[in-house]
Amino acid sequence: MARRAPGGPPQAFAETFGAVASNVERVVRGKPDVIELVLLCLVAEGHVLIEDVPGVGKTSLAKALATSIDCRWGRIQFTPDLLPADVVGGSVWNRATGAFDFRPGAVFANLVVGDEINRASPKTQSALLEAMEERQVTVDATTYALEPPFMVLATQNPIDHDGTYPLPRSQLDRFLMRVTVGYPGRASEIEILDRNDSDVFDALEPVATAKDIIEMSDIARAVHVAPVLQGYLVDLAETTRRHPALSLGMSPRATLALQRVARARAAASGRAYVVPDDLKALAQPVLAHRLCLSPEARLQGARAGDIVDDVLRRVPVPTATPGR
Repeated sequence: MARRAPGGPPQAFAETFGAVASNVERVVRGKPDVIELVLLCLVAEGHVLIEDVPGVGKTSLAKALATSIDCRWGRIQFTPDLLPADVVGGSVWNRATGAFDFRPGAVFANLVVGDEINRASPKTQSALLEAMEERQVTVDATTYALEPPFMVLATQNPIDHDGTYPLPRSQLDRFLMRVTVGYPGRASEIEILDRNDSDVFDALEPVATAKDIIEMSDIARAVHVAPVLQGYLVDLAETTRRHPALSLGMSPRATLALQRVARARAAASGRAYVVPDDLKALAQPVLAHRLCLSPEARLQGARAGDIVDDVLRRVPVPTATPGR
């Protein structure tokens, strides 16, 4: 397996990050920005909700990422009759030993692809809550730890709501980002028509390991965030909490999430410090799904993404050097 192992500095981080992104782009053509966001979510130790219409490559993106990393991955096809035990596992009677044995569910993997998560019942959706937040699963009063790295890549179709169960706010908040894939450009779609999808996946090989991802996460956590930028983060949060179009603004968890993924973006750019552009570039995918519009704003057709843009315009950007 040809790969680049990260050392300590962000420059090595950036090399491995670029190698994985290029590998995924062999399958998902013309979407480098989306691939970057999903990879940032992975090294920032978060989970991602990929939301878009059918057929634009949501599942292919998740599968390509899982194939690009030499680690264990699992896939869950969410359906209305899926049970929580199918996700987290359960105890099965072993006649030979006369005791119950625990059989892990599909969530016991490094990368878990959850296809059409909004088609599962709320009870099954909630089975993911502890795993996503605590990196552990409790079954029959016994807690089982999930090995790092651990990431859930969930997909859902925002258009077809027949037979679906919308994700509650508590579940949405567990996702570090919500991203959309979108339609490919003309040149990229011609490339898609000219290739054989099965051949592309067959030729795809891992370019990083689970250990590499853990080391990259350690590097990202060490990236410096200047106090002036932390003040900027708090100003953003307070502005959302006072915004007239919002009934629910940024929580402290949202502020921490934006800081965490901004550190990963800085490392992917070869920097050991965060700059304001890191925060501004990631505000939409990290914050929009966490904000709750007021009834008046919904009647006026406002969108959470528009409010995020308005908040970024209202809050002055720090002018001090962020690396110091």
